[in-house]
Amino acid sequence: MRVLSADTLVAKVPLVWRALATALLLVLLLFALVEQRAQILRGGTEIRLKTVPIDPRDLFRGDYVVLNYPISTVDADTAGMAGFERGERVYVKLGQDEQGFAKANGVSRDWPKPADGTVVIAGRVVSTSACATNADGTFDCSGRRNRLRIAYGLESYFVPQGEGKAIETTDKARIEVVAAVSSSGEAAIKRLLIDGKPVYAEPPY
Repeated sequence: MRVLSADTLVAKVPLVWRALATALLLVLLLFALVEQRAQILRGGTEIRLKTVPIDPRDLFRGDYVVLNYPISTVDADTAGMAGFERGERVYVKLGQDEQGFAKANGVSRDWPKPADGTVVIAGRVVSTSACATNADGTFDCSGRRNRLRIAYGLESYFVPQGEGKAIETTDKARIEVVAAVSSSGEAAIKRLLIDGKPVYAEPPY
């Protein structure tokens, strides 16, 4: 009995059905991505993030906000680890400062042991250097420190076209972000606040 190859079987399917199957697959993939984000927004643990200036770029570019946080720079020496590489996936333990904003308490390659009041957020190393932007926005190269620049997928936020003037002209110290972090460490922005008042909120869908 002759066994038909996969290519032969596919070739026997009418082109229109192949096109429909491809389109359906793309729709399902898009829906899966949207649903994943929606689950983070619905069920994730909320954290408050203080924003700091990004120099020399302006905060507002076009129709999206470029954001930077104190937790974007993590001192790897505090975790007793070194040798991190650019692009490497890492996990950062978050605590709270006196004002209730998230602060980084350590970084590791593996999922850290859970502790009460600790949120773990996943990110990727953007750069490794002794120089980094401090929590107040100043650039610091002092000491022999192993600082990691980490991206969490929270570094930009799209706003309705033409509605960014309030953000563009606002002192960056007045801007706060509320993000949701899932149990696996994935994060998404839920709200953008100025002086503690919501100015943009991300709908689940």
